[in-house]
Amino acid sequence: MLVSAKLRYLRISPRKARLVADLVRGKSVEQAQGILNFTIKRAANPILKLLNSAAANAKNNFHLDPKNMYVARIFVNEGATYKRVMPRARGTANQIHKKTCHIDLVLAQNGEKVGMPTRNDFKVKTVVNAEKIQAESKPEAVKEKKVEKTAKPKAKETKKDFKPAAKKVSKNTVKK
Repeated sequence: MLVSAKLRYLRISPRKARLVADLVRGKSVEQAQGILNFTIKRAANPILKLLNSAAANAKNNFHLDPKNMYVARIFVNEGATYKRVMPRARGTANQIHKKTCHIDLVLAQNGEKVGMPTRNDFKVKTVVNAEKIQAESKPEAVKEKKVEKTAKPKAKETKKDFKPAAKKVSKNTVKK
């Protein structure tokens, strides 16, 4: 059973938050909480709150024991960038980019292997789309499409349709 929690628009640069996220990836919940309590980085406190929230989701929503869970996935993605202006000398201004990040945390039960996510994990698919994808993935459907493409007759060129290419004259040459 996978349990997730998300934190959006955290006002810390994603590059700095990834340093803390890398510390707890793959660790048990108790071990990750201990690491985050003693990490001296600004991103440690919000990630600790997110981890506690995911553990509470597991306990209250799915009736799982957080002690038997580990951090299966933690992603720090780039969020919106706030643009601010700083006055400079001679009436000019420089733009300042204040970056935000989104953090996604997934807990899994011990013994349950969770691989890297694929594109399909992030997309919402309807049953109709899934059936179309399965029909297209069959090798027979691919063979039928190839037959249809090769069965089309090619148009023959006639002398009337053929026009010789005009001679190109560069600007530097003189016409005689």
